[in-house]
Amino acid sequence: MKALIASTAALAALFSGVLSAADPQLLNLVMPDVKVMADINVEQAKTSPFGQFVLAQVQPQQLMQIAALTGFDPSKDVNELLVAGNGAAQHSGLALVLGNFNVTAISALIATQKVVTETYHGVTIFENTQKEAGLAFLSSSIAAAGDLTNVKAAIDRVSSPSILPASLLGEIGQLSAANDAWALTTVPPSSLKQAAAAPAIPGLGNGAENVLGTVQSASAGVKFGTNVVMTAQAQADTAQNATAIAGLIQLLVNMAQLKAAEQPQVQALAKALTVSATGATINISLTLPSTQFQELLQPKAGAHHHARAGQ
Repeated sequence: MKALIASTAALAALFSGVLSAADPQLLNLVMPDVKVMADINVEQAKTSPFGQFVLAQVQPQQLMQIAALTGFDPSKDVNELLVAGNGAAQHSGLALVLGNFNVTAISALIATQKVVTETYHGVTIFENTQKEAGLAFLSSSIAAAGDLTNVKAAIDRVSSPSILPASLLGEIGQLSAANDAWALTTVPPSSLKQAAAAPAIPGLGNGAENVLGTVQSASAGVKFGTNVVMTAQAQADTAQNATAIAGLIQLLVNMAQLKAAEQPQVQALAKALTVSATGATINISLTLPSTQFQELLQPKAGAHHHARAGQ
């Protein structure tokens, strides 16, 4: 079951399209105390050049087997993927998928795996043998997966929809309108899980970790088209720390640019990235032609050999 969920979510995460906002049906199922969200719309992405490129790189043999057995093809039948969490536990969270599901056929396939089932408020939940995670079809168009507590809570919200804060809904609307895929956190990232050690930077010591720990909230988005446009914004606790974070990011970019002096794709990426601080807000943006971005993700073998020959 884990492989089925992971494969479906992974393919959905590779594509994004342009919709006016995250689907209200999915937002109604999100926990009211949500702190972290990410949304990917797939409906229009399959017609975008970058989406076509990503699709060409994927050879989902397992998903093709699933499609053959059930008639469900994630590359065609998934419309949107919304992931949400409240940081309550390290392995908790909820993934909601909007699409077209042949529930009978998919359920029959899942039942052949090592799973246990439970009926909760009339809905069948497919659970792992430890009964820690589950997958449920709330209808023929919505599937929910995650830890068991959150899946059951989503089932409860079918009849009692969640009410999210107006400010959060406003931010979701803005991110959805401007981006094909986006993510946000309304709380300091350092409060969500134990922060990994920051990379060692000469002359900074623990400064990088300490400065980045002052971020209070953040959001990021990606829009595909002729150009791939990435934007990110973070709120620091003070203007001084915002300036320090922007400087740190620029330093890392400059270091990467020097290290990759013989890699034109990396050089183009570094030159296209802009970082600034306005008050306590850090702004990051990157605009790169989709063709260059494709080359960056999949450098040509000839260029790689040429770079090694010059060493």
